[in-house]
Amino acid sequence: MNKQDVKITAALSGAEGTRARAEAIAASGGFEEALAEGTLPQLAELSLSEALVLGLLKQGTRKYLAIFGHGSTDLGEVLRIYTEAGVTQTYNFRNEVEMAHAATALSWHYGEVPALVTSIGPGALQAMAGSLAAASNGVGVWHVYGDETTLGEGYNMQQIPKAEQALYPRMTALMGESYMLWRPQALRDALRRGGQKVFAPAKAGPFYLHLPINVQPEVAEFNLASFPARPAFEPLAPEGEGAITRAAELIARTDRVVLKAGGGCRGFDAEIRALARAAGASVVLSPGSTGVLADDDPLNMHVGGSKGSLSGNFAMEHAELVIVAGSRAVCQADCSGIGYPRARAVVNLNADAGDAMHYNDTISLLGDLGAVARRLTAALEARTGDPGKEKWLEECAARKAEWGAFKAERLALPPQVDPVWQAPVLAQPAAIGIVSEFANAIGAVKYFDAGDVQANGFQIVADSRSGQTFTETGASYMGFATSGILASAIADTPDYVIAFTGDGSFMMNPQALIDGVEHGLRGMIVIFDNRRMAAISSLQLAQYGRDFRTNDGVAVDYAQMAGSVSGVLSLSVGGTADALRTALEQGQAHDGLSVLHVPVYSGEEPRAGMGSWGKWNVGNWVEDVQSRWLRQSL
Repeated sequence: MNKQDVKITAALSGAEGTRARAEAIAASGGFEEALAEGTLPQLAELSLSEALVLGLLKQGTRKYLAIFGHGSTDLGEVLRIYTEAGVTQTYNFRNEVEMAHAATALSWHYGEVPALVTSIGPGALQAMAGSLAAASNGVGVWHVYGDETTLGEGYNMQQIPKAEQALYPRMTALMGESYMLWRPQALRDALRRGGQKVFAPAKAGPFYLHLPINVQPEVAEFNLASFPARPAFEPLAPEGEGAITRAAELIARTDRVVLKAGGGCRGFDAEIRALARAAGASVVLSPGSTGVLADDDPLNMHVGGSKGSLSGNFAMEHAELVIVAGSRAVCQADCSGIGYPRARAVVNLNADAGDAMHYNDTISLLGDLGAVARRLTAALEARTGDPGKEKWLEECAARKAEWGAFKAERLALPPQVDPVWQAPVLAQPAAIGIVSEFANAIGAVKYFDAGDVQANGFQIVADSRSGQTFTETGASYMGFATSGILASAIADTPDYVIAFTGDGSFMMNPQALIDGVEHGLRGMIVIFDNRRMAAISSLQLAQYGRDFRTNDGVAVDYAQMAGSVSGVLSLSVGGTADALRTALEQGQAHDGLSVLHVPVYSGEEPRAGMGSWGKWNVGNWVEDVQSRWLRQSL
């Protein structure tokens, strides 16, 4: 068939035309190529479902994570044809929360923005709940929900039983941005708005497309050349030199400077390292920015905040000037507003205007973090004769050494006799340290689940660059790690991934075992089992001296549970460091998904935890923390 024949065939209607257009795109190597060659007609009569697939394809989205229901059969049929032609890839899942986490991780870790498909009702509610992780961490993902019909002919199955229009889009609009496609011709606007959200250079997030059941198969004429391409945003920086010069002068004349590197610093390792050196600043990390400075960098004071570290919180407490880089104002970042009690001014590098002006007495450097950091660094390096900051950095280095010794003691703690396991088992920091060291040694990427595993994890990990660890502290969503590593079964160039999860978090999404095997995941899940919600237990004990309803007496054989799934290598790990290292090697050698069940200690031994180093505005600490905040003027 020559190209003219292909062009004529691609103009056909119905299923025959859908297949012809998919094959034309496959033969040309892409949507834009087929349109340029004329094998894909510029004007075409298409169903909304097919037009959506083509519109997302133009923006680079070719992977669909789906749980098809009655609200998405038409879209599912289009995806079947395009997937069989090799134009799209479609992956079926068993739980919408799990699927949302996998979609988030695919975009966050690999930069591949997928589309998630489900129907309104319980499925959409679960998918929307899971999308909190994307919204909280600034990760762009398309959510496509089959919605109720537009004719108002009576109740639709799974709609909210209330006589109002567009109730699901109103809910999803609260989480991110939402668009109801009442008519197919509105698709161009929906794609434009959606692309601006999911590909936003700062604070990207989920975009929810609602496709009414009866509109999906509706045919309309579309101008395929008019579909918006993926938006490209040029890096912006302050226009003049005034603010940059004032910031450089302020930094230069201040002895005690701390640079708070937030999650927005990920991927800007070189710029942040150069800025810290030029500023003579110690650097405090957020849980999501580990690796932006190498763990052993003398300027790296480690994580600061409500959990934080001895060194990180020292730097925050004693700094006179704060350079904020890509950070929001949340409790892990600034200890509920009282993290910098001695600071008199702030220089804030941020792409978000609201975050840039969070503090009083701020010099705001609004724009792309990399572009602004490079200009500020150059201004600092051009100065001569400024007083040194050696004393400040020496004080910080001493605290870093203290933190290193503190951490080393806990990572080397021998097995402790646990009242639940009735045997010596590793404490959680020691076990996490062993798995983290193993992951770094083999080049694996680490995903951390919420709870005590996460809190201990970001205090322990020793990364040399950003991207070695993904810890979902934006929402602290239990089950994210176990589900998120499924992205590595979908990614074009997957990493070997290890999920660090607690027993409670693992049980949120155990169906990830089945989907992991189904989609050929090669990775590992390590379950640190202390039979309790240890993060909350420790908080209750610290505040009130007693824990309450944060554990149970039900024994679960997680190794047997995981081993019941065909294709999963399941290992029960003994209570020693050597047993864990041996199991890690066995799990990594398995050509598929492996699960390690690691019983860990929970008790009164103080070296069995990493401790909390900041103030948190919660429980019986509220009065103290809020009274301190009231007296601060920053």
